[in-house]
Amino acid sequence: MPGGAPTQPALRSRRWWRWAVRAAGLVLGLLGIASGALWLTTDLPDTAHLRARAALGSTRILDRRGQLLYELPDPLSGRQRPVPLAAMPLALRQATIAVEDASFYANPGVDVRGIARAAWTDLRSGSLTAGGSTITQQLARSFLLDPALARERSFSRKLREATLALKLTTAYSKDDILALYLNQTYYGGRAYGVEAAARHFFGKPVRDLDLAECALLAGLPQAPSSYDPFVARSAALSRQADVLAAMVRAGYISTAQAEAAKAEPLQFGGDDQAARAPHFVNYVLDQLEAQFGADVVARGGLTITTTLDADLNDAAQASLRRQIGLLAERRNGGPDHRVRNGAVLVLNPQDGAILAMVGSPNFDDARTQGQVNAALALRQPGSAIKPLTYAAAFERGWTPASQILDIPTTFQTREGNLYTPQNYDRTFHGPLLLREALATSSNISAVRLLDAIGVPALLDIAGRLGIHSLGEPANAGRYGLALTLGGGEVTPLELTAAYAAFANGGQRIAPYAILRVTNALGEDAGDFVHAPPAQALSPQVAYLITDILSDRYARMRAFGAQSVLDIDRPAAAKTGTTSDWRDNWTLGYTPDRVVGVWVGNADGQPMEAISGISGAGPVWHDVMLAAHQGLPPRQFERPAGIVERAICAEGGLLPGPHCPATRSERFVAGMEPHATDSSHVALGIDMMLGCRAPAGYPAARTTLRVFRILPPEAEAWMVASELPRPPRAVCPSIASSEVTAIEPGAMPLQGAVQQAPAGPALLTPAPGATFVLSPGIPPARQRIELKARAGRDDAATLTILVDDQPIAALSSPPYRAFWQLVPGRHRAEVRVTDAQGHVTRSPMVEFVVEMASS
Repeated sequence: MPGGAPTQPALRSRRWWRWAVRAAGLVLGLLGIASGALWLTTDLPDTAHLRARAALGSTRILDRRGQLLYELPDPLSGRQRPVPLAAMPLALRQATIAVEDASFYANPGVDVRGIARAAWTDLRSGSLTAGGSTITQQLARSFLLDPALARERSFSRKLREATLALKLTTAYSKDDILALYLNQTYYGGRAYGVEAAARHFFGKPVRDLDLAECALLAGLPQAPSSYDPFVARSAALSRQADVLAAMVRAGYISTAQAEAAKAEPLQFGGDDQAARAPHFVNYVLDQLEAQFGADVVARGGLTITTTLDADLNDAAQASLRRQIGLLAERRNGGPDHRVRNGAVLVLNPQDGAILAMVGSPNFDDARTQGQVNAALALRQPGSAIKPLTYAAAFERGWTPASQILDIPTTFQTREGNLYTPQNYDRTFHGPLLLREALATSSNISAVRLLDAIGVPALLDIAGRLGIHSLGEPANAGRYGLALTLGGGEVTPLELTAAYAAFANGGQRIAPYAILRVTNALGEDAGDFVHAPPAQALSPQVAYLITDILSDRYARMRAFGAQSVLDIDRPAAAKTGTTSDWRDNWTLGYTPDRVVGVWVGNADGQPMEAISGISGAGPVWHDVMLAAHQGLPPRQFERPAGIVERAICAEGGLLPGPHCPATRSERFVAGMEPHATDSSHVALGIDMMLGCRAPAGYPAARTTLRVFRILPPEAEAWMVASELPRPPRAVCPSIASSEVTAIEPGAMPLQGAVQQAPAGPALLTPAPGATFVLSPGIPPARQRIELKARAGRDDAATLTILVDDQPIAALSSPPYRAFWQLVPGRHRAEVRVTDAQGHVTRSPMVEFVVEMASS
């Protein structure tokens, strides 16, 4: 265009910018007017108001029957009084400034750049999420704004907060503001101010804190519950590392000093006012603070009625403390088991109410980190996770009568390494039905089962039952098959709540602790409605797991005829011990209560020669009895859709003509077996030649014997166990005129495959078997089962002998007895007496019992 006149688009652009500048000016003008109005109308309290605001009364926490558990003291009284800035370590002041407000001494109370960054983030997200608050703004928000307004996320709140921060800066020196902040900021655990925080977390005055301790405290105000080292130690230490890194960036310390502080082992332990059920009280207060804010909880005059049964909690605490003390004693030449910590939980399985929560034997014992709530800590569950594996398998068509092989098995991990699981007793038990495999806690069976159904199946059912620590099924690549032996980490509260679903017909429950909250006027102060139970697995699957875990006969081989798992009413139970001896569990339930017990060490140190029976088991037994006082015994209710069938005890199918024994089994309707057992076959054997008699073989040389046929992969185990196998060779044809009568005691021909003669026999243990005594189980509870057969129809009495000493005299089948293991080499046999007093003896079976080191 002539003369370089602007184009139409350029003119429109200029007009737009003029309007934008005018609009921005108008907004800034309005903000200025609003700020001025706020400046004139917002009163600034004096220092005395900042240091001690009026309280509405003490907050009280009660158990379900109204018994007082804890009354919060005035957070600014007594030993928690403010301390001068000069009495605080320089490292604490520097750490606080570095992580909360790096420009503290330079800014006017607000960080304009920080606010701009936060505003830009808020505009992009469409909501008020970003911070940008200085130390002065935090002081204004926490101690000058009305608590209700302070919790708002609005521009008006931020504007009033900034105005108060600017006025604070004009009225007080920076050191005064920092001192006020450090003396009144909330650090968690009902600790307001650094003096109270130092005593709560480290049990000493603030002046004695070192760099590592100062850095940890300085990181807490951002999220006190999330970084509480008594509950979330790893998160607290991660936050400490962030603070130390900020101090390095600010030039307060060197990188070497930061690394040394991170490497320092911190000793936690406070000197707080004692509470009844202190771990539970802290658990409740954390929830209250998340809903109301710490300030309202501390000064609001609330009354909290909880689900806890204080008397039951006291009983659980006493039982745990007594057992930990017994395990530390060297009795009968045994070792100190090196167990210092434990946790106990009691839940109502019908709704999830927490009736008892014990987080350690002694809350006040700083040497064993007694303030750490082990009920909420991540630990490996060992075999206690196995019921979830079996429940997932039942959902996929397996049944309690499904057969699985407990034989030497090697798997390849995702890294290409070889993994060969071992059983707790270091022996292999051959073919097992899933009922016995779970009841006796066979490791190999559990791993083979998980290999069949897949790791995602276990993670899926764990998540449905409320265990979220293991992650989602999509994260199954994090784990291998050892997950079913406890290769992941869960909290005792999660696992106990998961077991509740087996007790209540398959419903997931969400544990809850608060029944009601009222304010100082007695009015309801909050809605604490807990999540209702939700169906997570079928009632039929839940019942089958319960039926197995409450089957004393099925677990007898592993736990003996009497154990601490047996109480005065029907109860289901499962133990668990990790292979490195760091975690030891017993969990179990009735229709009315579910109890979970963990013992170990808070610092992860291994125990010595301990098991679920000898470690957590006695506590579980005592707490179960205490939890059921006044409750009538109840049977586990069998849901519709469960059927009962007779099965072959060996193999799990319908009894065939040669099945040696039958028993009843329960199934989800439609999953019962329809095939007849064919694994037991009757073969004609020439006992002289040790070969199979073909058709037409002389009857005088043929003896009918029953053999069990197992899959080819079990062949090596059968050979090692010296179990009878069908001879492979077929006898040569023999004319009837060539038949020689077999005289009693005649030896087989040279080169023949020798078979055990028909007649009395000891079926288990196998000849040459080796048993290993576990140092973690009381000797009286370590027994083996001896099974025998009479081998003749006229047997009047069958006697089982070990080392020539009779242990059982039986008049009818099944012929079985239990014998307590004794180290050494032993000989066992069977003697059958007929009605005339004639005695027939079985071949002698030799076996060995060895001691195992921990």
